[in-house]
Amino acid sequence: MEIKGKKAVVFGGASGMGRASAELLAARGAEVAVLDRPESDGAEVAAACGGVFHPVDVTDFEGTERALDDAVAQLGAVHVAVTTAGGGVARRTLNKQGPHDLATFRRILDLNAVATFNISRLAAAHMSRNAPEDPDVTGERGVIVNTASIAAFEGQIGQVAYGAAKAAIAGMCLTMARDLGSLGIRVTAIAPSLFDTGAVRKISDEVRSALVQDAAFPKRLGHPEEYAKLVLAIVDNPMLNGQCLRLDAGQRFGPR
Repeated sequence: MEIKGKKAVVFGGASGMGRASAELLAARGAEVAVLDRPESDGAEVAAACGGVFHPVDVTDFEGTERALDDAVAQLGAVHVAVTTAGGGVARRTLNKQGPHDLATFRRILDLNAVATFNISRLAAAHMSRNAPEDPDVTGERGVIVNTASIAAFEGQIGQVAYGAAKAAIAGMCLTMARDLGSLGIRVTAIAPSLFDTGAVRKISDEVRSALVQDAAFPKRLGHPEEYAKLVLAIVDNPMLNGQCLRLDAGQRFGPR
């Protein structure tokens, strides 16, 4: 799909990989709506890339629908939906205090898997109304890019909730792509390793080096811009569909 002139929504677009994606999409000529928490830097990020900001808590599922509807109404359509919002906790299935509590497990599933599905299903409904791009060639109407993690495949000790949630996002790709293929809507996910975002930025260089010692090359944290470049490659290439793509420098998580 040609990026220039398209309309894109980026959930989690106020920081990290979402921010980099919003900025790079805008730089390539897309009109961008940034959706993130009300207290985030979303308004400033959107203004800097000539876009619009819509506050949202992705675990407020009805509120997410309203925010997306408002963003699409302001943009006039949506062709690209990127979701990077998410998070996790460190908690074992069983520890000295007892079993992993269900409330926390459900919260992490809601924040990652359920919120991602909710955004995807709503974005797909909007995309289905688009006129197809190059109907004689591809007939594309939209592209959905979600965010899993390599923890979906090699969850570490204490990542049972996060790993389950991210595995669900990876598992949605092919089925959702098959569901939406007749409408010309593609669905992919990106599974990053450790990227230089959020709390990771506060750790020492020594700890950073230890975290990426198992990577093949480069032995460093990923840069948000590298995630954004893959988003653009996915949008640009119609053959990328139904797949969760690892972005991990050849790293495989060990147990710890």
